[in-house]
Amino acid sequence: QVQLVESGGGLVPAGGSLRLSCKASRLTFTMAWFRQAPGKEREFVSVVNAEDKNKIYADSVKGRFTIWRNSRQDTIFLQMNNLQPEDTAVYYCAAADIWTIQGGSYQYWGQGTQVTVSS
Repeated sequence: QVQLVESGGGLVPAGGSLRLSCKASRLTFTMAWFRQAPGKEREFVSVVNAEDKNKIYADSVKGRFTIWRNSRQDTIFLQMNNLQPEDTAVYYCAAADIWTIQGGSYQYWGQGTQVTVSS
């Protein structure tokens, strides 16, 4: 079992920044962030592998968000810059033992942290 606890969400104006953290009981091979906006399906945001070298970003966040992991702290981070109202969502941390961006392949999920961007 892997426990994941997200933090760092909040309310920011458009153009602002937030840094999300996900503290894990242990990091797995693949760690990712997903988000779900009201009335929408969950969507992939970003993923990082065990060596913190391979990273993938959704087109909608590329150039604005940065993911990284700190293995000594068993924590992953998501730096979000130039936030826009369409980034408003609950952000979830997820863990998997394979390299994938498919949400259905992630065995472990956090409870989520709310990010709200005002226009």
